[in-house]
Amino acid sequence: MYRREEVLSYCQEEDVSFIRLVFCDLAGRQKNISILPSELERAFEYGISFDASAIDGFTDEVKSDLFLIPDPSTLSVVPWRSVQDRVVMMFCNIYHPDGTPFCRDSRMLLKKAVEFAKERGVSCSFGSEFEFYLFETDENGYPTRTPLDRAGYMDSTPEDRGENVRRNICLTLSEMGIQPESSHHEEGPGQNEIDFRYGETLTAADNAVIFKSVAQNIAMQDGLYADFSPKPLARESGNGLHINISVKSSQEKNVQDPFIEGVLRSMREITAYLNTMPQSYLRLGEKKAPRYITWSSENRSQLIRIPAAKGAYRRFELRSPDPMTNPYLAYALILYAGMEGVQNNYRLRKPLDENLFKAAPAVTSRLDVLPATLEEARLCAAQSELIKRYMPEILIG
Repeated sequence: MYRREEVLSYCQEEDVSFIRLVFCDLAGRQKNISILPSELERAFEYGISFDASAIDGFTDEVKSDLFLIPDPSTLSVVPWRSVQDRVVMMFCNIYHPDGTPFCRDSRMLLKKAVEFAKERGVSCSFGSEFEFYLFETDENGYPTRTPLDRAGYMDSTPEDRGENVRRNICLTLSEMGIQPESSHHEEGPGQNEIDFRYGETLTAADNAVIFKSVAQNIAMQDGLYADFSPKPLARESGNGLHINISVKSSQEKNVQDPFIEGVLRSMREITAYLNTMPQSYLRLGEKKAPRYITWSSENRSQLIRIPAAKGAYRRFELRSPDPMTNPYLAYALILYAGMEGVQNNYRLRKPLDENLFKAAPAVTSRLDVLPATLEEARLCAAQSELIKRYMPEILIG
C-alpha cells in the first residue's frame, strides 16, 4: 500500500509517462482523466479539476467544478500499456473547490457505510462472481451479436474458445495485484465467469471496477467485445453478479443471521441500484436468476444462498444483482440493510428448501417478489426509508 511520497518516487524511478486518475459516475461507469508526472504533486495537493456537469447525476452548469485528489494507496500499473510508455492509475476522492467532499462520490459513500458498520462492531468482506459474454466484432471493431463459441457450462477446449481470453484477463489482474479465485465457461454461448474471493469492502469494490476495464481491454486486443449487460441474448442465460458476503462481529456474536434478514427485508427498495437497466428485469426469474425474496442453504433458485463452507469461507451469496451495478453503491446499500437487521436484532426467517423454478403456485403465491420492472424498482427506492436515512444523496432524478 503506497503513500504519497512513495508514489512520487515510483513515478520518477520507473519513468511513468501518464497517470490515470479514475472515478465512477453514479451508474458505475468508470471515468478518468490522464495527467503527466509533472502534475502529480499538484494533484495530491490541490486536485485536478473537471466539469462535473458533464457527468450524469453529478451537478448542473451553475456550480460545475469538482476536483479529483488521488488515493495513493490504490496505485497500480496498467499492464496492457508498453513499458516504454508506462501508465499507472489511482482511484480518486472527489471534492468541491472549498475542500468539502462531494456528496455523490459513490466511493466516499461506501467508505461512510464501512465506517458506520465498524463503529457498531461489525466488519464485512465482499467477493464477486462476474458473468459476461464474449462477442465477435465487425470489420470496424464494433460488437456483433455473434457469440465467440457455442460451448456450455464448464466445457473445455476446443468447444470453449474463451479459455485464452479468461487466462489473459486473470494474468493481467494478477500483474495488478488482484487475485482471481477461478474462471470457467458459463451456460450461455460465449458466456464466461471469473470469480474473486472476498476481501476488504472498499478494495473489493475497487477491484470490481478494475476487473470490468481489464476484461474489456483484453477482449478488445483479441478482436472481441466483453458484454456485461444483464440480458445480451433474449433466449439465453443473463449475466449475473453474485455477491458473496462474510459478516463478523468484534464481540464474536452471530451477526450473520440478523444481517441476512435485514438484507431480505430491504431488497425491494434497493433493487433499483442492484439491477439498473430495463433488461435487468428480463433476466430475473429465469435460468437460475431469482425472483422471490427467500433464502436457503445450497439452493441456487433462491435470492440468498448459504453455500456449504466452514470457518473462514463461511458466507452468504446474494444472487440478484447484475454486473451493470455500481459496486460502491451496491455494497453500501447491502451494508446498511444488513446493519438494520443487526441493530434491531431481526430474527432470520425460515429457509425455503424448494426449487422455486418448479414450485407450485400454492408455494410461490405467498412469497414476496422482487420488482418486475425498473419503473417499479425506482418507485420502491423513492419510498425507501432506508435510503432516505443513510444515502439520500442518491435519490435523484
